[in-house]
Amino acid sequence: MTLRTRRLAPLSGTGLPTRGLFISRLAGLLVPVKGSSPRTIDAARFEPGVLDALFAAGQCGWTIYVCGNEDAVAKGKVSEQAWNAFETELVAHLKGWGIPLKRHYGCIDAPDGKGARRNDSVFRFPNTGTFYHAQQEDGVELRSSWIVSGLEDELAAGWRAGLKCARVGEPARDPKLHVECERAGATAVEILQALVATQRAWT
Repeated sequence: MTLRTRRLAPLSGTGLPTRGLFISRLAGLLVPVKGSSPRTIDAARFEPGVLDALFAAGQCGWTIYVCGNEDAVAKGKVSEQAWNAFETELVAHLKGWGIPLKRHYGCIDAPDGKGARRNDSVFRFPNTGTFYHAQQEDGVELRSSWIVSGLEDELAAGWRAGLKCARVGEPARDPKLHVECERAGATAVEILQALVATQRAWT
């Protein structure tokens, strides 16, 4: 006779918090094309090793988000239709790698945008709407979450919302944006690997 051990769910309030890992689309995930996303997934150049690093982060229990402004669409340089097609391909590509992508926050509005895209938005960095939306919709605990980016406006938004910040590359010198970062690395992969190693050491 085979004995089966029933795995009990943790008591309410005793499990690990839902931790978000927000990675910048343009300054962490992709090699940007003149400051914007590529037009198609076939033209996309991912930072070397970043997909493997995100997969490993997902295996450690991180809830993965990709985020960033997309000024090329806001300013009419790329059509919204082309952007929607690329976004669909990007999400499918990440999930095809086994990365548990929860949401892609891509803001295509800007105060200096054109036409229907001329809007400010709570989702436009350095505004904090991305993080509070994830908190409300997905139960993410912000103080246990990270933003990984090389862009000061994205890091500033994360810091204002109470996330831990990890800067990719050299710090920008923008006196208007104050950011205190807990980690820094030459690449997003270096930072992600450190976060994964730390998490594995705890478990």
